Amino acid sequence: MVAMKHAQHPDPGEMTLIGVMAALSDPIRVGLVRVLADGLERGWGELRAPVAKSTLSHHLRVLRDAGVTRTRQEGTRCFVELRRSDLEARFPGLLNAVLDAAINDHVGAQVGLSDGSTGA
Repeated sequence: MVAMKHAQHPDPGEMTLIGVMAALSDPIRVGLVRVLADGLERGWGELRAPVAKSTLSHHLRVLRDAGVTRTRQEGTRCFVELRRSDLEARFPGLLNAVLDAAINDHVGAQVGLSDGSTGA
C-alpha cells in the first residue's frame, strides 16, 4: 500500500482576499476554476491547458495554497476540487462574480477537460 501524501490547505479563516485574488489573477488559473465550478472532483490528468505539465502543476499549487482548491492524492493520482463553500463563507459573492466576469470576457476558455469539454 502506498502512503498517501497530504497537501496543506489553509483553513477558511486563514484565506486572505489578497491571496485569493492573486491566485485568480492568471487566465489559466481562472480557466481551471471555471472547469472545477461544476463541483466535481477531477483527476489532474483530466485537466487540459495550453501549458507544460509542470506549469499546470504550478498553477494548481497556487490555487491550493490560496485556499481556492483542495487537492487529494490517492496512490500516484492527484485529484482537485473547488472549495466553493469555503470561498462563499469567507468572501460572499466573490467566486460567482469572478466566474460571471470570466465567462462574459472569455477568460480561461482555453482550459478544459480531456474529453474536450470546457469550463462553465
